[in-house]
Amino acid sequence: MSLRWPGMRWTKAALLVFGLGLVLGFVAVVGEVARLERPASVLMALGVMMLPAGLFADGRGVLLLRWIAARLTRQPRPKPRRQNRAAVQRRAAGPLPRAGAPASGQRASRPPRKRAGRPRSRRG
Repeated sequence: MSLRWPGMRWTKAALLVFGLGLVLGFVAVVGEVARLERPASVLMALGVMMLPAGLFADGRGVLLLRWIAARLTRQPRPKPRRQNRAAVQRRAAGPLPRAGAPASGQRASRPPRKRAGRPRSRRG
């Protein structure tokens, strides 16, 4: 039977630091050693502060940090090209007719397109 837990190394380190501060604080109180009180409280506080970070790191925190780092280090999108004046004037005049499109006032000879996506259910 193995008494070792797989993983959880950062959490164990945080608990070890806290436990060391707790033992040092116990020695300081029982032995009435005033010089050990402050280091003991610092170790306990450090262990308590490290505990959430250790739990985060031992869990899925590392994967989350990698995902965030990958998103932040992406190459920025290239800026759109600057358009010349002729294109801007054409856009202001309105859209150009499509090639093969019927003139205004005439109906299209082909049937309308089907919508993409899920088919609608018929209620009845």
